[in-house]
Amino acid sequence: MTRCTSYCLELCDGSCPAPKLYRTICADPPWRLVGNAKERSRPWASKGGRRGRDTFFPYATQSLEWIEGLPVKSLADSRGAHLYLWVPASFNREGLGVRVARAWGFEVVSELIWAKPGFGLGKFPRPQHEIVLVCRLGSLPFAVRDVGSVQRWSQTYARGNGGRVHSAKPEGLQDLAERASPGPYLELFARRGRLGWDAWGDEVLVTPGLEQALPQ
Repeated sequence: MTRCTSYCLELCDGSCPAPKLYRTICADPPWRLVGNAKERSRPWASKGGRRGRDTFFPYATQSLEWIEGLPVKSLADSRGAHLYLWVPASFNREGLGVRVARAWGFEVVSELIWAKPGFGLGKFPRPQHEIVLVCRLGSLPFAVRDVGSVQRWSQTYARGNGGRVHSAKPEGLQDLAERASPGPYLELFARRGRLGWDAWGDEVLVTPGLEQALPQ
C-alpha cells in the first residue's frame, strides 16, 4: 500500500481516479490585513465618526504562509494554465501577490484593474479600484487581444436590503476568463456557484474531490 498520487489523502492501492486538472483558476484569497508586509489583526472598518462600532470581516482570514502553502499547483494542468488572482492594493505594493502566484507555480504576466463605481474605505486617496494579477503556467496563450486592462464590472449587491456585499467580486471577471482562457475552470474561495465552474470555499457547495485536495 502506498500513498495515493491522486486527491486521496489516505494509503490506498492506487486505484483512485486521476485528479482533475484545471487550465483556468480564479482565486480571491482571504488575505489578512497587513502593514509594511507584517500581519496585524484589526477590523476592516474601525469605529469613529458616524460608525458606532468596529466592523469585522464576515469570513475567516488566513496568513500569507497558509495561502502560499495551498497545493494549487497540483490542481493546475502542467501543460499550461492561467490564474486570475485578486490582490489587495497594499499587498500588491509589497509584491505579495507575485509571491503567492509563484508559490502556486505561476508567473505574473499582466494585471487587470476593476474600476469600481463608488469609494472604498480609507483616507486620501479613497480607493476606487481592485487588482487582479493575470498569471500563467507554461506558455498557454490567451484567446483574445481586444480587452483593456481597466474593466468596469458591475458591483454585487445583497438580496433584500440591496446593500453592497463586502469583498464580493464581480462575475465579470469569470465572463472575461471564459473568453480569454480555456477550461476546465475552477474558482477558489468561491462565494457562489457558477455553471461550468468547479468551486471550493467555505460559502459554496464544494465540487466533489476538492474537499480532499484542499484544506477546509
